[in-house]
Amino acid sequence: MKRREFLKTSGAAAAATATLAAPALAQAAPELKWRCTSSFPKSLDTIYGAAEVFAKHVSEMTDGKFQIQVFAAGEIVPGLQAADAVTNATVEMCHTAAYYFVGKDPTYALGATIPFGLNSRQMNAWIYQGGGLDLMNEFYAKQNIFSLPAGNTGAQMGGWWRKEIKSVADLQGVKMRIAGIAGQIMAKLGVVPQQIAGGDIYPALEKGTIDAAEWIGPYDDEKLGFQKVAPFYYYPGWWEGGLMLNLFINKEKFESLPEIYKAVVRGAAAQADIYMMARYDMVNGPALKNLAASGAQLRPFPQDVMQAAFKAANEVYDEISAKNETFKKIYESMKAYRGEAYFWFQFSEGFYDRFMFAQQQAKAL
Repeated sequence: MKRREFLKTSGAAAAATATLAAPALAQAAPELKWRCTSSFPKSLDTIYGAAEVFAKHVSEMTDGKFQIQVFAAGEIVPGLQAADAVTNATVEMCHTAAYYFVGKDPTYALGATIPFGLNSRQMNAWIYQGGGLDLMNEFYAKQNIFSLPAGNTGAQMGGWWRKEIKSVADLQGVKMRIAGIAGQIMAKLGVVPQQIAGGDIYPALEKGTIDAAEWIGPYDDEKLGFQKVAPFYYYPGWWEGGLMLNLFINKEKFESLPEIYKAVVRGAAAQADIYMMARYDMVNGPALKNLAASGAQLRPFPQDVMQAAFKAANEVYDEISAKNETFKKIYESMKAYRGEAYFWFQFSEGFYDRFMFAQQQAKAL
């Protein structure tokens, strides 16, 4: 074919393709405006900020045609009513921690974290590669919810305590702000669990209404000034070894999206997931140093406390499983992977990290 004829033919084909493609793309990419209610206040800029990261990526990937406005807890509904707002289509979606809703069904916790569960990397592996997300969405569907991971705090701290804990015996009668499955486990150890909103923790500790409280980790805890009223800062938060945050999307609304928008939502959620863990890993270390410099006394939980808590956790899971077939099914899947994951991690990250911890302590890093 001569060059001039080829160019004429190619140009005509391109024009025809453009004529056909433009209406198809316009139809596939409608203008939408959704609302996302967060379970968190704006002051917790990392955990709240993940929802804003998600919304920003959705807008950018759709050239502004799909807009999602994020609202802080309480602006539309209280943080602990976020899931209901999605189920009832009061909002199209929310950003939350699934374990906030264990009062409805303890199975919710498995989509976020359970005591002595998975760390952040393992949680992603089980959710994305081990069938965890499909199992959880099968459960959420009963509430007209479709879920995607959208952040992780990593392992949290063990909270702020007004007195030093040297053994299991020291837990007897301690009034602690902790709820859900972790609260049930603590109760087996003699703790009196208390459900208190985040904004009320500081005055409750200050007045002695409670003796201890768990929150998240150094970066968020520093903002709340807990070290002024409860000097002992314990680790690790064995009840939250890798808290996954969740996007809950009204299932009917999600299914009505064009396929291209569904792909955008999945991609943007993954960006939020990456953002939160990376951000916390960047800011928690300096914050912990600041807390120690301002009076926080770091303490590891004694081994007998850890062992007693682990035993109590297994008892609680057995008790729940005996009554709840859905919980049992999903828990058994997670439990099977947990055994395999820690088998591998002891040879990889575990051994490597122990060596590097020693170098850090020797001030060689």
